[in-house]
Amino acid sequence: MTQGKVMGPVDYLMIRFPGNKFSGKAAPELLKLEKKGIIRVIDMVFIVKDENGKLVTSEAVDLTEEARAAFNEFSKNTREWFSQGDIEVIAASLPNNSSAGLLLFENVWAIQFKEDLLEMNAEVIDMGRIPPENIQKVEKEMTKEVTEQ
Repeated sequence: MTQGKVMGPVDYLMIRFPGNKFSGKAAPELLKLEKKGIIRVIDMVFIVKDENGKLVTSEAVDLTEEARAAFNEFSKNTREWFSQGDIEVIAASLPNNSSAGLLLFENVWAIQFKEDLLEMNAEVIDMGRIPPENIQKVEKEMTKEVTEQ
């Protein structure tokens, strides 16, 4: 076992909600992932860009009652990893009159694997993520294959 706290890989995800229609409907599934030890939500920020392009950020506790209830469990344990500058850079691509959820999460499932690698003096030399548009292309192809069968 290694000395000190070992964290799994950390990812961020930005999800856009056109027309500022955010309900928190996905929160229960996110909570399941956390309770199963697959991920750990580290930070969560909600971004709203009004019709004039003004950017407003808030935490889960600042949302509507429905959305706040859905994300209440996460707001208790999150830390502020995103700086205001980070949020502004990430939100620059957000169109006017839309909102986004910005999620930072640790891949808890990978901690033991990482500890094993560290014990062997292995080093991660690169990491990456397949772009969402590439995933969508494959999903469409897979859907087409299923419907053709």
